This record gives sequence, structure tokens and C-alpha cells, in this order.
Amino acid sequence: MAERFDIAIVGAGMAGASLGAELAPHASVLVLEAEDQPGYHATGRSAAFWEECYGGPEVVPLTLASGSYLRDHGFLRRRGAIYVGRGSDTAALDAFLARFSARGAHIERIDRKALEEHVPGLRPAWTGGVWEPACSDIDVAGLHAHYLAAFARAGGTLRTHARVERLERTAGGWLITSGGAAFEATILVNAAGAWADGIAGMAGVLPAGISPMRRTVVQLRVDRPPPGDMPLVLDIHGGFYFRPENGRLWLSPQDETPSAPCDAAPEELTVAQAVDRLQQVVDWRVEAVERKWAGLRSFAPDRRPVYGVDPADPAFFWFAGQGGFGIQTAPAAARLGAQLLLGRPRDGMTEGLNPALYSPARLSR
Repeated sequence: MAERFDIAIVGAGMAGASLGAELAPHASVLVLEAEDQPGYHATGRSAAFWEECYGGPEVVPLTLASGSYLRDHGFLRRRGAIYVGRGSDTAALDAFLARFSARGAHIERIDRKALEEHVPGLRPAWTGGVWEPACSDIDVAGLHAHYLAAFARAGGTLRTHARVERLERTAGGWLITSGGAAFEATILVNAAGAWADGIAGMAGVLPAGISPMRRTVVQLRVDRPPPGDMPLVLDIHGGFYFRPENGRLWLSPQDETPSAPCDAAPEELTVAQAVDRLQQVVDWRVEAVERKWAGLRSFAPDRRPVYGVDPADPAFFWFAGQGGFGIQTAPAAARLGAQLLLGRPRDGMTEGLNPALYSPARLSR
């Protein structure tokens, strides 16, 4: 006989774990994870930071709403961030400042002298920037473990090595075949990350157009070693970011290469491009590429997350399309998702959010 739950969530990465933790005190919840361990894909490969402007203006409210929870629970370590630009980028820097300040981000313009104080060895071409003092590193593993533990304490059921094999719509909701077992649930939540559109297809629901994109990160040994308190440095045009990590440098070329859902791996050409871009920014000598990895970041066509009931099926709930900002927005996104699912009122964390911005109903399918 199939085990019965109020809600079944597909995916135990940060999205599924955080939403499960918010739901489990109020409903019987099952989380199904295809891999042997939760968070194997995007969550486990994140070089995460809490950065107010990351993800675009429509994501800023989710990021800001999540900040207090992350700080209060000890998951943030202040670092600061600088978006840097060349002499020809004055207009781009000014437009960035105006665009994100209007949404509540705490940022300010800085000049070359201030850049030099933060980034030693900066090449002369880089003349101005936007400073964000509140940017912080996130303890991704700690946050994920926090949500998994809260889910378990509230009576939630986690099944790993449980890839969804079949979804059948029934009068009472869903019959789910996974890992050779059968489960019934009234509501099915799609938190499957790069596999989200595939899960929708199995359920007979139109896809949301969520596209996985590969993002590469490398760990470098450089001479001179970056100061441990150096801020996160990002290109105003999205061509790179880097930050120190335990005496080494974590660097990404901010690649977004379309990919099928998979166990992503870095490509040598992309690694070489990352190193080349770094050497155009600072005069440090790269001594070795010590590690390299890649993960998939999944976007809806308008690059906003997809949270809410599918317009064609009230028993199918989307919680996907978090791009590269799913870690830093997890507290507010999960709280909002649970409130939408359970029909509960908004609270202090979510009262400033507009669910229509993230609803699947906005997508033309």
C-alpha cells in the first residue's frame, strides 16, 4: 500500500529542504531526492554569498527579506562587495546604482582611490565602482543542514536515492512511483532545480521554460595571496567575480552555458577564460589552478523564480527557477511558498513581497 502524505516535494536541495522545513509543522510532508545525499547538485557546488543586487531588481525584495533570518541564525559573515568598471563604464555604473537603489539595495559609488584600498594590485584601467558594504559570505552547508534538521524535527520524511519514475494524477492528488516505492500526496511540489521542466512533463503539466545554465568556479593559488578581508569583486558587465577563500582565490567567469540537466563538469576552455579575465583585472601571478567545478543554475525566461500553483492544475506547485540566487533568498522564498501552499497570511518576513512577480501564471506557455 502507498504511503500517504499531504504534500510531496521533489528535490532536497536548498529549495526543497527550506520549503519542507516551513511546511512540516503544519502538514505531513515527504521530500524525495534522486541522489544518495541531499544538495549534491547546485546547492552543494555554490560559492554562495548574500549580495543585495544579485539576480536583478525583482529578486532584491526576496534577498532583503531573507537577510535578518540568515544573520540572526549565524549563517552570514560580512565581506562587502564591489562592482568594478573601466573608464568607459561610468554610465553603466551610474545606471546600476540608480536601478538597484530604487529597490532598496544599500550601495554607493566609489572612485579609483577607494578601489585601490580594497583590491591590491588592481590594474589602471579599472577606475570606478559600486560599493555594497553589507555583502556577506553564506555558510551554505550549515544553512542546508539547518533546514534538513528542522524538517526532521517537525516530523518530515526524507527519502534519498528516490528518483521519481512515474507521476499519475488521481482524484485525490498524485500517485508517485519513486525508488521502487509508491507514495500518495494531495499536492506535488516541483523543487527539482535543473530537472523542473522534466518533472512537469511527467506530471502532464506544461513546462515553465526553465533552462539549466552551467556556471564554473575555480580555486587558484596566486602570488600575491589575496587579503582575507578583501571584498567580493564583480564585473559591472557580468564577466567575472572573485573573492578570497582560506588563502586562495575563488574565481568565476560568470559563464551561463546552456546545458541539459546533468552532473555538471567544468570545461578547460572556460577555466582558461576565467584566468585570462582575472589577469586583466589584477597584476597577481596565477601559480596554479588547484580545483575546478561547475554547477547548474536554472532560469525561467524572464529570470525571475517560479513560485506558486500551476494555473492548469491546483495540485501542482512550482518552486523552481532560482537561478544563482536560491541560497541567499531561501528563507523568504520558503516562507512565502509555505504561506501560498497552506493559505496562511503573510508575516513580517514576507509582507513586503509581491507573489504575482513570481507566479507561474505570468509565464506564457
